[in-house]
Amino acid sequence: MIKDFMVPFMAVGFAELGDKTQLSLMLLSMKSKSRLHLLAGAVLGFLIVDGVAVLAGSWVTGLVGEDSLKLMSGLVFIALGLQTLLRRGEEGEVNMDSKGTMASAFTLILVAEWGDKTQVASALLATRYNPVMVLSGALASLTFVSMLAVYAGGFISKRIGGRLLARLAAVTFILAGLLMILL
Repeated sequence: MIKDFMVPFMAVGFAELGDKTQLSLMLLSMKSKSRLHLLAGAVLGFLIVDGVAVLAGSWVTGLVGEDSLKLMSGLVFIALGLQTLLRRGEEGEVNMDSKGTMASAFTLILVAEWGDKTQVASALLATRYNPVMVLSGALASLTFVSMLAVYAGGFISKRIGGRLLARLAAVTFILAGLLMILL
């Protein structure tokens, strides 16, 4: 039974390190003071995405289509970038309350992770191992890696000025969105 947990924990964790989602969470954490809400939104998004993967395998990817998923993901990233550019406070910080932070993280994960390699890995692992343990291992790993990203973003944001940080985050989100759509 430990193998049913550890194999997904390791496989999903290593696959997610440095992934676009982790970079996005790090950037979102730079403009939010509510890191716990950010993490909660991300974990809820991962629960739905990977839960569906475990239950239905890669059926969802085939149903929606990879091109549609890439387009939706790209548009979410561009929207977050534009929101960052347009909604800045007096000192360059983006005004995101805890509800907005959680909703942004949830939406980002929900849209960006459909068809992602970690979702497919969870679906495939569920065919071989206990599905409940696969989901538990994948979620534990995704939560851990997301915590690293969220707190790394918070650490970086304390060392870079708010205005510069907001612009860098916005440009990064927009570029990531355009790359998702175009590539």
